[in-house]
Amino acid sequence: MKSGSKKTKSDVIIVAQNRAASYNYTILDKVEAGLVLVGTEVKSLRGGKGSLREAYADAKKGELWLQNCHIPEYLAGGPWNHDPLRPRKLLLHRREMDKFAGKVQAKGLTLIPLKIYFRGGRAKCELALAQGKQHHDRRQAERDKEARREAKEEMYKHRRR
Repeated sequence: MKSGSKKTKSDVIIVAQNRAASYNYTILDKVEAGLVLVGTEVKSLRGGKGSLREAYADAKKGELWLQNCHIPEYLAGGPWNHDPLRPRKLLLHRREMDKFAGKVQAKGLTLIPLKIYFRGGRAKCELALAQGKQHHDRRQAERDKEARREAKEEMYKHRRR
């Protein structure tokens, strides 16, 4: 093994991403949370499987739970397999948990997962405090994105002359 290809403990391996989140929501704040998993869930995630499309975080009895996150069963799990849609506990410091749970209840915001990844062998989930976009907001964001892309393309063509 070459010395340059050696993995360090801080390497981040992204397993699942919620790509539609920035389209459907305005992201206000982000936080990293630990994820409590059982063995077959870890094996399945390390295999690159998992979906965050309909997932959200919910506060219950002073704890945060990840709901609707689909992690498929591990094929070799046998009778020890997990339920693919079971709620998974999120690990945050109390201050962070209170801050985000308070904003969700007071302002009508939501906590959505942006990605699940492994950092130093530990499963992490990046959560975002988000506000849902209306249909006209999405169209305006699409127009802005298209205008930025065209301007960048024209600047590139101008420099090439």
